[in-house]
Amino acid sequence: MSKNLNPGGLTFRQGLRDGIPICLGYISVSFAFGVFATAYGVSIWESILLSLTNVTSAGQLAAVPIIAASGSFLELAASQFVINLRYMLMSTSLSQKMDKKMTIAGRLAVAFAVTDETFGVASQKGTLTRNYMLGLELLPVVGWAAGTGLGAAAGYLLPEVVVTALGIAIYGMFIAIIIPPAKKSRAVLLCIVMAAGLSCIFHYVPYLNRVSGGFVIIIVSVLTAALFACLFPVKEDNGGEEDKDGD
Repeated sequence: MSKNLNPGGLTFRQGLRDGIPICLGYISVSFAFGVFATAYGVSIWESILLSLTNVTSAGQLAAVPIIAASGSFLELAASQFVINLRYMLMSTSLSQKMDKKMTIAGRLAVAFAVTDETFGVASQKGTLTRNYMLGLELLPVVGWAAGTGLGAAAGYLLPEVVVTALGIAIYGMFIAIIIPPAKKSRAVLLCIVMAAGLSCIFHYVPYLNRVSGGFVIIIVSVLTAALFACLFPVKEDNGGEEDKDGD
């Protein structure tokens, strides 16, 4: 995709156009989340509200079991902070490309719906205007909520055997996310293996299996990320190319 370096050239309509493919992709992913949420007794409207106020697949998937188990607000907040920390970094990166005329309120509105996909599209553009970013993010948010509603409705209306089969889709999504980078990088593969191993330990070892799911996510995420950041730091040479010694 070519860069648009014209500060005044990025319009709301262009944002809508660029957001259409993201919207279509989100409908299928959020459908799986809707099915997943109903398995924990979350209503259709509660599922839609979760998607409208969060717009984060991993965060929502972690939140539903914590809420269903009556976990504490501290556990819920801490798990969401760790899981969604990357969005803070993405927003910080995009803030350097924002139109200088954009107000604080405009920046906050844009930051609310920054996701991996909208970040990927926006980062290839030149100066980002408020209207373009709102257009880019509008349809993905609508698609995310709509897919959630459809999945939640299916979870309540379809036979249990079908709902159980559809519930597997959410795990397939995460497998599809981790396999490609794991094939390219030994560091990523080892990080995944360690995270899975620690999760199994917390699930099967006596006493450790009493730790709530939210805190398990926090502990495993922080430990694996910290360890592999130290063991396989990403370096850049003089030309800006990444050092792939960890591959």
